[in-house]
Amino acid sequence: MGEPGGCGPEITLAAWETLREGDAFFVIADPALFPPDKIAKITDPSEAPPAFAEKLPILPLEKPVSAAPGKASSANAGAVIESIERAIAFALAGQASGVVTNPIQKSALIAAGFKFPGHTEFLADLTKDASMPTGRLRGPVMMLAGPDLKTVPVTIHQSVLDAARTLNTDMIVQTATITAQALAEDFGVPKPRLAISGLNPHAGEAGALGREDDAIIAPAVAALKAVGIDARGPLPADTMFHAEARETYDAALCMLHDQALIPAKTLAFHDAVNVTLGLPIIRTSPDHGTALDIAGTGTARADSLVAAIKMAADMTLRRIV
Repeated sequence: MGEPGGCGPEITLAAWETLREGDAFFVIADPALFPPDKIAKITDPSEAPPAFAEKLPILPLEKPVSAAPGKASSANAGAVIESIERAIAFALAGQASGVVTNPIQKSALIAAGFKFPGHTEFLADLTKDASMPTGRLRGPVMMLAGPDLKTVPVTIHQSVLDAARTLNTDMIVQTATITAQALAEDFGVPKPRLAISGLNPHAGEAGALGREDDAIIAPAVAALKAVGIDARGPLPADTMFHAEARETYDAALCMLHDQALIPAKTLAFHDAVNVTLGLPIIRTSPDHGTALDIAGTGTARADSLVAAIKMAADMTLRRIV
């Protein structure tokens, strides 16, 4: 469901209208958020496929929702969290092939006592006791995937100061390994090529602008090469994302959140997808927020959610094969 006062309900309905002749999905939400003539209430995931072509299947929440478009309330935190928890449970039980999450309003959840900085960390906690597919490392790792670029931030929801302090060689190696595994097994890239950014301007300028690139990132690149992963770096982040550079790699690993998200959103603002790698389940999400400023106006675009649903379905097919 995501934040019920945000754009989630309207883009979900728009996505169903776009994809209603494709693979079935259902929504764990309050049915009152949707036009009653457009939905079919279900009690079990197995009821979604027969209804999907004609109605958007909704599996109702147990916790109450009181929402107005454009307003986020901590009173709805329990329902938002319930929706996520139930979706993960269905996926872990094999009743759903993957999970697509609508945007949440983190401030509203945190005000209600939510202890995680975002979806990514919460999903990792919910799945921590489930077995990973054979040979796959556990994350979580965030990937922003668009038509022309895939980026992965090594540090995620931290201040720049904290990110620089916590960055280490093992973290980079694990993130890169999980990324390479996902590119090969979930995205159909037989020999993944990784571009690894530096942390400092000009990748440290041989130590003149910071030692982290030589002391932390370069050893990680060497370790990745030693186990057969095609990795290059540390590379100056400001020259990694022009068209010619993008042709030389399949994913870019960036040391900071904004190093990864700025180019991803610049190139594919409306249709980039947030994918969580290193989980025992498939999880995607639209790469935007709750859009409280336009929620309920009918102007929110569903492109990214449509892309997220399609990507989850494609990943499912590759895992089945």
